[in-house]
Amino acid sequence: MGDIITLAADLERLLKLRSNVFGMQMFERREDMEAIPRIRRPKAVHALDQLVGQAARLGWTVGVTAEDLVGAQCRAVVGLGGAKTDEWRSGRHMQGVWFETEADSSAHQAAMHCVPDGRYEALAVGPLSSGRLANPDIVLFYATPGAMMYLINGMQWSGYKRFDWSVVGESACADSWGRALTTRQPSLSIPCFAERRYGGVEDNEMLMASPPEPMEAAVRGMNALARNGFRYPFPQYGIQQDVRAGMAVSY
Repeated sequence: MGDIITLAADLERLLKLRSNVFGMQMFERREDMEAIPRIRRPKAVHALDQLVGQAARLGWTVGVTAEDLVGAQCRAVVGLGGAKTDEWRSGRHMQGVWFETEADSSAHQAAMHCVPDGRYEALAVGPLSSGRLANPDIVLFYATPGAMMYLINGMQWSGYKRFDWSVVGESACADSWGRALTTRQPSLSIPCFAERRYGGVEDNEMLMASPPEPMEAAVRGMNALARNGFRYPFPQYGIQQDVRAGMAVSY
């Protein structure tokens, strides 16, 4: 893997990002997380969405254990605190709130991508530009739909594959960092209510989470596309113009 700081700078440059590229790293031992230089430890109970927002918007590197997170839903996605109990799997806490029946709620819980319980004691999240997370498990960033499409075009430049992503609805962190941590695949999500209300996510933002290697391939692909004249943001051609001249260049 190449230089993680350079990767962050390349993504920010090519996609015109308005917030930090950040990483998430899991730790089997709490002490290893706490050994990160100048790591911040929460002084209040938070949703993981908030801590992700602190990394993306404020540039903080934050380390957490299960006790720092508000409840089982946040803990379960990242495998902290043995949160995936029978009560959690039942989804009863979401019945009548997000889903009509307990069966619907339980089906939602079963659909989520979650890190298995029992292996990890802590995680850290922080901007890659700081260099404090030298070996992040996944790279994440918020971007517009247009920027995400350009990123996908970059990933498909060489070794083409079709991408299929899921939407669980509420608890969409399972579609992003939960899925990327468990499947080791690029994972695009539409952030949910909790991410927007508590995590500071804006209406025009989507979230990408991926191991670093596919992002390095995407950068190579976007650089190739740029040489062909395709760059983000995409200039508007005009909805009433004769399209032939433009299409002849692009296709």
